[in-house]
Amino acid sequence: MKKFFNIATLVFLFIVLVIPNRQSAITPLSFVNLPLELILVGLIFLIKGVPAIFIRGSATLLLVVGLILKITDLCTYQIFGRPFNPVLEANLIADGVNLLNGTIGHIGALIVLVLIATLIAGIVLFSYVVLGIFQHTLQHATKKYGLGLIGALGIWLIMDFYHTPFASNSFYQLIEMHVSETIESINELKDFKNNLEQDADANVSRDTLFSKLKGKDVLVIFVESYVRTAIENPTFSPYVRAILDKSSANLTEKGFFSRSAYLTSPTYGGISWLAHGTLLSGLWINSQLRYDQLVMSKHASLNRLFKQAGWRTVTLQPAHTMAWPQGEYFGYDKIYAANDLGYQGKPFNWITMPDQYTLSAFQKREHQPAASRKPVMAEIVLISSHAPWVPIPHLVDWNQVGDGNIFNSQVEESELPEVVWQDTGRIREQYRTSIEYAISTVVSYILHYGDDNLVVLVLGDHQPAPFVTQESQSHDVLVHLISRDESVIASIKDWHWSKGMLPADNAPVWKMDVMRGRLISAFSH
Repeated sequence: MKKFFNIATLVFLFIVLVIPNRQSAITPLSFVNLPLELILVGLIFLIKGVPAIFIRGSATLLLVVGLILKITDLCTYQIFGRPFNPVLEANLIADGVNLLNGTIGHIGALIVLVLIATLIAGIVLFSYVVLGIFQHTLQHATKKYGLGLIGALGIWLIMDFYHTPFASNSFYQLIEMHVSETIESINELKDFKNNLEQDADANVSRDTLFSKLKGKDVLVIFVESYVRTAIENPTFSPYVRAILDKSSANLTEKGFFSRSAYLTSPTYGGISWLAHGTLLSGLWINSQLRYDQLVMSKHASLNRLFKQAGWRTVTLQPAHTMAWPQGEYFGYDKIYAANDLGYQGKPFNWITMPDQYTLSAFQKREHQPAASRKPVMAEIVLISSHAPWVPIPHLVDWNQVGDGNIFNSQVEESELPEVVWQDTGRIREQYRTSIEYAISTVVSYILHYGDDNLVVLVLGDHQPAPFVTQESQSHDVLVHLISRDESVIASIKDWHWSKGMLPADNAPVWKMDVMRGRLISAFSH
């Protein structure tokens, strides 16, 4: 029995040290490694006496921290495509508690938190016991194990010298990476506070600001999960490229010009408001902490700048079902949340209303032809391409949209998410179909309601979850500028964007935060 525990202890330590922190990287070859950390811990554990107690405690702390980081990394990679960062993810703890309170009540949330704390305490205790067994075993035959460990160290050094992939120190690299990124994130937040106060683009005089767009309605339309991977991954690209080619032809036939490129999003897999904040502020908003600092600042948003230049500024946020106090920062004259849009149809699962209804509601409330109205600058968020991608809406006649009841049959005839989500292939198919729908809807709206005074900037916000795009590392989203006025297109000639709705492979790739400044410089005298 003692021999069994010794072997089990060694296996546990080996697995914790070598297992990758990303699900896609966990393969049989992941465990064909000689971990340097296990050898060094073994050598240090040969020390006896009082120092051995301190050594065991320190080793337990490092092992527990590394194990928890690997677990959290596995989760954040699955959702956001990146490792866990305690600075960037600090808000998730509070958000998680609020979610628990809202779903299972205060007592239920407290029970869950106690269980989590108990689990962590259990991990600490278990690690301490395991390391104690390991330490006791080594000290029982110091000379024998010492020689064996020195021999193992020699083998490791030889393998490392010849750059063989089996000489592992991944556990140390994991700890070092997280410490380095945490320190870097703290320093970046300090620099970000300074950048909030420096905004050269906002110094353009009101008389010249967006003067080349005078009298035009400007729409900034965010399309959920509309990304470069959709036109490059073979699972999606034949279909999405076909839609974009068709859209280009239809727009050209009606006299519209379109130009396309790529923007690199600050977020991945979710938290779309970070992308919205980045585009509208001209600052790199890649964490909730930065977003919170932004909305408490006086840094001028793109919306507020349009307002200063004489536009009526509105936003349509069909995903917002609760109060949104942060919206005050952006400077809207009117915020249309889900309950303000008059939708009477059935929700499309999490999706409160289909994209066509959102655009139809905008048309009725803010874009009706009227000689007396101000030009409108509208930020519109379209969410039909958000998970779970079922049901998928389809277009109806714009004149029949009404209060949204026409979409009920589409909901009733659809499969349930629990059926679709049993098959990853079906999930990817549904995602792709939702992108086709979203782009078709935007283009259909432009063709149906667009005139010479409409300018539309369409862009994605971020990648969907990594498993949908087969672990794509790209953060790039598509972006299009569409207008019937040739002078608008001429103003962005030096952007070198591709003609049409399908950007070329070598089309420009800009970080999303530069878009605000480019719009100001291109359309202001």
